[in-house]
Amino acid sequence: MSSQVLHKTDQQIEEEKLQIELAKQDPKQFETLYNKYFQQIFIFINRRTDNLDLSGDITSQVFLKAMLNLNKYQFKGVPFSAWLYRIALSEINQHYRENQKNRAISLEETDLKNIIEEAEENFSEEKTSALINAFQQLEEDQLQLIELRFFEKRSFKEIGEIMEITENNAKVKVYRVIDKLKNIMKS
Repeated sequence: MSSQVLHKTDQQIEEEKLQIELAKQDPKQFETLYNKYFQQIFIFINRRTDNLDLSGDITSQVFLKAMLNLNKYQFKGVPFSAWLYRIALSEINQHYRENQKNRAISLEETDLKNIIEEAEENFSEEKTSALINAFQQLEEDQLQLIELRFFEKRSFKEIGEIMEITENNAKVKVYRVIDKLKNIMKS
C-alpha cells in the first residue's frame, strides 16, 4: 500500500495536483480522488478499529471533511493521501475519545520482529510478548508513529506530513519511541 503512495512520478504528482484543482472548482470532480484513495484510507482506518461498519462510517467522515475543506488543501510535495491520512487519524482519535474505548492495533509477526531488531534485541517469543505489553504503555501519538513506520512501512517524510511535523522530527520521535520500548521490554 504505502510503496505505491511513496513512489509517484513527477507526472503522477502533476496529474494529482490538476485533479485537486478541478475538484476545488467543481465538487463533482472529487469523485476521482475518492475512488483513487477510498480503499487505502478504509484499510488504514480498519487496522485501527478492527470493525468494518465503524471503519466505513469513519472513512465516510474522512472523505466528507476532505471534500468540504478541499479549498484549504495546499500541496506540500507529498501525495494528497498524506492529507487524507491526517484527517483519518483525527477522526479515529475523536471516535475513541468520544466513546472512551481502547483502539485496535493490527499486529503481524514480521512487523514485531522488525521493531525488536530495531531495538537491538534478539527476536524471541518472550521479546514479542514483552513488546506487545510495552505497546500498552505508549501514548497515542507514540503508538501512531510505530504503526506508521513499522506496520505501514511509511517514509519519515510521509510520517512527518501525516503527523504535521518535519521529516527530521519524525525520525527523531520514532527512534525515541524505539528507545522507550527497549527500556520497557528490559524492565
